[in-house]
Amino acid sequence: MAEAFDVDAMLERFRERAKAVKNRNLPPVAGPERTKFIEQAQLDFQDFAIIGDAEGRLDEGVLTLRVDLRPPAGDSQ
Repeated sequence: MAEAFDVDAMLERFRERAKAVKNRNLPPVAGPERTKFIEQAQLDFQDFAIIGDAEGRLDEGVLTLRVDLRPPAGDSQ
């Protein structure tokens, strides 16, 4: 019998991935390659952090992630 899918464990893995990207060392690259690496790391962090911050649930085999992208109350943007 297959084990049940653990939504909370999946979300924790995304939080860990976000942390790993944030703490990743910069490889010895320079110029445009360095800029591209930094931009990709920022996008990776953003994507992993968004999923890691989601509220997730599994209903009848359908995984639903709810992500509130509104700025915190009091932020003026």
